[in-house]
Amino acid sequence: MNSEQFKQLVKKVQVAKRLPDAVYFHKDAFNDAPLELVKFIKVVAKALKIEDEQYDLVKLFKNDFRLSLLSYPDFYSDSYPALKQSVTIDLAKLTHKITSYEDSDNPPILHRKETMISSTNEYYSLFCEITAEGEQAGLYENSRMIGFRNSWERLIAKKGYELVGGRLKHSGKVTLVEDSKEIDRHLTAIIRHELSAPLKTLAKHGFLTGDYSLFDYGCGRGDDLRELEAHGIDALGWDPNYRPDADKVQSDIVNLGFVINVIEDRDERIDAMLSAWELTSKLFVVSAMLGNERLIAQFQPYKDGVITSRNTFQKYYAQSELKAFIEMSLDENAIAVSPGIFYVFKDKQLEQYFLQNRSKRIYQWKHLTAPDPASEAQSRILFTQHQKLLESFWMTCLTMGRCPANDEFAHSDKLKEVIGSNKKALKLVLQWFEEEELDTAATMRKEDLLLFFALGLFEKRKPYTHMPEGLKRDIKAFFDTYSVAQSQAKELLFKIADSKLIHELCMKAQQKLPASKLDYEDDIAHSLTLHKDFVQLLPLVLRVYVGAALQMYGELDDIQLIKIHINSGKVTLLGYDGFEDSPLPALKERVKIKMAHQDVDFFDYMNPETRPLLLNKIDYIDKTFEDFKKQKAFNKRLLKEMSTEIEGHSGLTAYALSDLIKNKGVSIRGYRFYVMN
Repeated sequence: MNSEQFKQLVKKVQVAKRLPDAVYFHKDAFNDAPLELVKFIKVVAKALKIEDEQYDLVKLFKNDFRLSLLSYPDFYSDSYPALKQSVTIDLAKLTHKITSYEDSDNPPILHRKETMISSTNEYYSLFCEITAEGEQAGLYENSRMIGFRNSWERLIAKKGYELVGGRLKHSGKVTLVEDSKEIDRHLTAIIRHELSAPLKTLAKHGFLTGDYSLFDYGCGRGDDLRELEAHGIDALGWDPNYRPDADKVQSDIVNLGFVINVIEDRDERIDAMLSAWELTSKLFVVSAMLGNERLIAQFQPYKDGVITSRNTFQKYYAQSELKAFIEMSLDENAIAVSPGIFYVFKDKQLEQYFLQNRSKRIYQWKHLTAPDPASEAQSRILFTQHQKLLESFWMTCLTMGRCPANDEFAHSDKLKEVIGSNKKALKLVLQWFEEEELDTAATMRKEDLLLFFALGLFEKRKPYTHMPEGLKRDIKAFFDTYSVAQSQAKELLFKIADSKLIHELCMKAQQKLPASKLDYEDDIAHSLTLHKDFVQLLPLVLRVYVGAALQMYGELDDIQLIKIHINSGKVTLLGYDGFEDSPLPALKERVKIKMAHQDVDFFDYMNPETRPLLLNKIDYIDKTFEDFKKQKAFNKRLLKEMSTEIEGHSGLTAYALSDLIKNKGVSIRGYRFYVMN
């Protein structure tokens, strides 16, 4: 059976629950489905060794050559049964994915079961009654809110009902006392004079070039919109307080910026998330405020958040909590791009481009030599006549680590006219340029792809239905098959749990990196600290180690140093005030990422007086840093003046250092020492 035949048969299914993208029906309704389709489903189940009693429902996708076998063991005994396991089969790629919900605290649940069975089924009337009860109670007014058990149970309680023996009964409790509190949501909209943090990330990653339309869901006073419009970007917005009459428009990118954290009702947050997601064509941006227990303790508790001094509600999230909330609400992977900011891609090819580019290194080639004489005069003439074209082609080869296809090199038509084909052009340029350079570029590209695949496995991303053509070509060139790439990536990922290997690689990296520092405890190496600029120079296993940690944090915009903990599966990120232009940067942010627990702890140093100074900045920079020479001279003088006083003082503040240095009769201004009169 092919894809088109499958789609035609799906249209002929008589008894089923119909959604925009799929139909669901119980296997007891097989008699009402096309015989050819039923036979096909059973053949697929048998091929995957899924016994008849291991699935109850079949989900058939309308637009894709896919189906799912769903296990609802309590379908007949529970009014709203929970999903135990799903097996989704991609019939086009001949792959399948098994997802278990057996230990889930919040599994998907079923409603309107009568639509999935024949009207002659003995349970049909009972299921109709159960659905009618829910409709009468107003439980189906917003179908987006009822897909998971916890939301469903909260909605039942909010409507004043409870489940008794699977049936709805009045509980006599309609509204909790705390629900009646009036919250001034409109006061949460602040006035800004620059782009918001989520929009800045979009600009950084090239999404604000004008190629994509943008909709700001909950735009507040519209400061972002005005700035975007001034740059000629197609941007619209809606806000319940400031632009309530504006249309909600389908757009390439939808931004839900710091909205869910000001909504005091959890189900309403989910509704806002789903409403914004429905408007998204390519990329959904979600952001919320992060906070720790010390911050939250300053405010009055209310529901799962706090009431601020302005009588606004704030739900402060932990990074991992926000990610889990987004993924639970949307059933999609959320990608951390910054603390409190996540991307969710509806366009999966765009997602792959984004993730690949995050891992990709650029081969730096400089033409240092003149072309060697070729064996054939015609080749020499050809190269001389078209040197710029061929050098541009060579740069593309180095960028990709392989010979580009016609659509991957902008001047392939010209190349074909001059030489005949890209492959012939590669053979020609290799007479002048070093093949070792291409081999090095190929190795780099293969490693970057392995990093991309390994991080996908760490993140447990859903398999992609379709891949960009360029990625398919990369897989063919560097791995031969996708299964080989996945196998190598899995093997690579497992290595980050080998503390002995991590220790060995950290020791080697410290010797090869332009600058870094090993810290010891009891004469045993404890951690390796390096500047973020040198992460790409790490061995591949350590790049995966750091990359896995950053999956939970995001971009390193405000971070300078990365500490790899050798034995504990942790990575610490350190952000300093004045790292680029001060000899004594002050620590303003420390982030500890615990990979085993999938958790992130934030520690800030808001008070400048208590910020520890980085006394040994010279250990982490090299000649590529503008202030390297000045820093080297500064540290040499600092050690000369105060080697005894600063030894072992990792937490020394600017005020404490100032007192110590005064006792030496000198002062520090910038990178210079001055003798005091």
